[in-house]
Amino acid sequence: MKFADSLALGWFAASGLAACLAFALDKWRAGRAGRRVSELTLLLLGAIGGWPGGLLGMMLFRHKTSKWTFQFKYALALAPFAAEVWVWFRWR
Repeated sequence: MKFADSLALGWFAASGLAACLAFALDKWRAGRAGRRVSELTLLLLGAIGGWPGGLLGMMLFRHKTSKWTFQFKYALALAPFAAEVWVWFRWR
């Protein structure tokens, strides 16, 4: 495995974990009137490489699953994530 492949896999794993944890933290804070994680942060974490982790976090913690506006925005965040994956495969 090339160094670039390891770097890309590490990036996707780390950003996916960060996105999943951000959804968990937001869900936890929602029930305790704490400072929430902004939707923009959740969307950006998905767009920069954590899209699958964010989706897992949504499903696992049942968070933001009933807000159709957020669902739509998160679906749009799939485009930059898919572009990153495409670029990775194209130039590896």
